[in-house]
Amino acid sequence: MSRLRGRFSAPTSEEMQRFSSSLKVDLEMAGEDIEGSIAHATMLGEVGVLSAGEAAELVAGLSAVAADLASGAWRPDEAEEDIHMAIEARLTAKIGELGGKLHTARSRNDQVATDLRLWLKRRLADLDLALGGLIEALLARVKNDGRVLMAGYTHLQRGQPIWLGHHLLAHTWPLVRDRQRFAGALGRLDACPLGACAMAGTAHPIDRQRTAALLGFATVSENAMDAVAARDHVQEVAAACAICMTHLSRMAEELVIWSSAEVAFVQLGETYATGSSIMPQKRNPDAAELVRGKAGRVYGDLQALLTMVKAQPLAYNRDLQEDREALFDAVHTTLACLRISTGMWSTLEIDSDRFVGEMVGDFSLATELADLMAAKGVPFRQAHETVGEIVRWCEEEGGNLSLLTAESAARFGLEITAEELADCLDPEAAAQRRTSHGGTAWSEIQRQVELLSSSD
Repeated sequence: MSRLRGRFSAPTSEEMQRFSSSLKVDLEMAGEDIEGSIAHATMLGEVGVLSAGEAAELVAGLSAVAADLASGAWRPDEAEEDIHMAIEARLTAKIGELGGKLHTARSRNDQVATDLRLWLKRRLADLDLALGGLIEALLARVKNDGRVLMAGYTHLQRGQPIWLGHHLLAHTWPLVRDRQRFAGALGRLDACPLGACAMAGTAHPIDRQRTAALLGFATVSENAMDAVAARDHVQEVAAACAICMTHLSRMAEELVIWSSAEVAFVQLGETYATGSSIMPQKRNPDAAELVRGKAGRVYGDLQALLTMVKAQPLAYNRDLQEDREALFDAVHTTLACLRISTGMWSTLEIDSDRFVGEMVGDFSLATELADLMAAKGVPFRQAHETVGEIVRWCEEEGGNLSLLTAESAARFGLEITAEELADCLDPEAAAQRRTSHGGTAWSEIQRQVELLSSSD
């Protein structure tokens, strides 16, 4: 049962104890809680709130508790309300009543806020590293397989010929922005709440800047009430996770489509595919499908965090206990999906010839004809209309643009030589002509790879 019952004449009911306990979730922050307590005890000794001997004994006791937890010699009692009370109880059992002095000039409100920010700082470093790994995997693909011809799509309909590298870079840049979002979130949460106490600060002569420095924070939170009530940093990280998962889900969806027999552009590595319980031939893209499915789970975590805080009066409310489960799930799920995605993209096999023959005369080259007419001085809207008529004629003739000759083109008002027509309808030449900044031309792909490689 909770030991904070001095104001009450009856104990907490067992049902209420189970209902209100956050210990199982809080165990993830046990290391951060002890770290914060060591910094707090150190500071209290330095400013004279505790004697140097008392502070040293508290630090030694907390270090012993950390060792017990790491070795498995101690597991928190489920009767304790949360990780903070569990660690304090273990500390007191080890060093006696002095353990009760540790809580001087702090509250569980600023304690949990500090634990959470410390936890987030470490996990954001993990997310950044995982994102960097996926970006590197995609860049390696661009360097090795980027000059593979493929169809570029809009509306899931063929649009124009492109190099695979152009497509892969279109997935890479959102991941770069994801790294920037996580870095921005880190900068905004890198302020220490410890010393804010319940919500009004303390009359004890504490040094919050010293505690922040001991814990590696860039600064301290400026307002004690905001320090314990704020959860926008939690929501921001979850939002960044949700956006990142959107990108991973889109990438996964394309792997599902590309690996189908109908498209047959890639084959997932065997370590990231599974079989069927009944159909022996199956090579299911389960890893990609799970990434796609887990995106919805992270969206739910974000929604829970947004809803939890939307109508809370200041300052701390017990509702906020529910933030950790959603946040931890969002971060852990995103991190796992990043690592799985890196594995999938690193090990898949690409059929470099898949689109080569199919793109000859393909209607995705129609824009080339319109651009050529525009280059000859024909207004683009008129050229667009003319090429549309050519496409319709080819379809009526049962073929594609390979049916077009210089003579038949002239009937539509397109004056073109056989050599110009052959170059215009060359799929690789079409991709190479897109030399505008950010286009699919190989020179532009190389420029982006160099830019991304140098910025890491």
